[in-house]
Amino acid sequence: MQFGWLTLSLSPSPDEDAARIEQQIDQVCYAEKLGFSDVWLTEHYFTGESVYNDALTFASALAMRTERVRIGFAVVQMPFHHPVRLAVQLALLDNLSKGRIDVGIGKGTIYNEYEFVGHGLRSDDSRDRMEEALEILQRAWRESPMVFEGKYYNVNVPEIRPRPVQQPAPPLWRSAISPSSFTECGRLGIPILTARLPVSAIKDRWALYAAGLDEGGHDAATREKLLAQTALWRNVYVADSDAQAEDELAGLLQQTREHMMHVREAHNPDDFEIDPAMLNKWTDPAVSDDVAVPYVLETGSLYGSAARVREQVAELRDVGVRHLLCQTGFGDMNHEQNLASMRRFGEEVMPAFQ
Repeated sequence: MQFGWLTLSLSPSPDEDAARIEQQIDQVCYAEKLGFSDVWLTEHYFTGESVYNDALTFASALAMRTERVRIGFAVVQMPFHHPVRLAVQLALLDNLSKGRIDVGIGKGTIYNEYEFVGHGLRSDDSRDRMEEALEILQRAWRESPMVFEGKYYNVNVPEIRPRPVQQPAPPLWRSAISPSSFTECGRLGIPILTARLPVSAIKDRWALYAAGLDEGGHDAATREKLLAQTALWRNVYVADSDAQAEDELAGLLQQTREHMMHVREAHNPDDFEIDPAMLNKWTDPAVSDDVAVPYVLETGSLYGSAARVREQVAELRDVGVRHLLCQTGFGDMNHEQNLASMRRFGEEVMPAFQ
């Protein structure tokens, strides 16, 4: 199996931001030392949810502090970036990292409308903006010159320099959760990032992706590579005992949810309503923490002693997961606590699957 590390940890106050950013750099370097194959950065703004805010700038620091680990984005919120500027930044990052960049793309948060408002936008047309920006991004790396006239962007680009190290372009990933999105990404040959799928749904989703790969006519080598890349995101917390892990992780998840609900209530505009179809027990503000936290422990988390977490990872492996993204920071977890859990996972869990 392949193990990635993902950051979505919280800085509780502006006074702690600088220290938390340094700690996240240390955590990435430690993930590389422990043998994680890839690290993934999230992108959120204005409330400390992704303390570095600008994942692209942060990635440049990581590129200079690491040597082997791949650096991915889970995901770039496309409407917040001019696509030509994004093409230039990612090409430079690919050079700084010597070809270690993976680019997950998305249409932007479906819960935090205040992030769109802060960028002078609204989310109503976010999918159309993303699709137009994605076409420009892909063509800018491949065509010289590149001319595009669209609804949101009109550009005439002589040439993108420096060119990406990975030719013709860094790999582009998509976030997927619905059955149809798995099939479509397979057909297009796009690697997938997915999150809180219950174990009972994983085998069917992976089968849909494989069917899409077959529909797309991809050769055996490409098919094998994409199936191995397909990544499942899980919360991961390893402690000395099962009881300790459950108690501590539950408290940290409650802190995370309290922050999440507070900033949405405080900053989302009055005319914004989250699509009810996108709500679950974790994201629905009408659901109490007493229900929401156990739901995430059950459907999106690996936790316990190292022995128990090995059993949980084996269960995922047995239903077809070959690439696991491990989020190890939650709430206002302190740096040492995060490193301790990472160490237990890296030294006592990962070797059993490599």
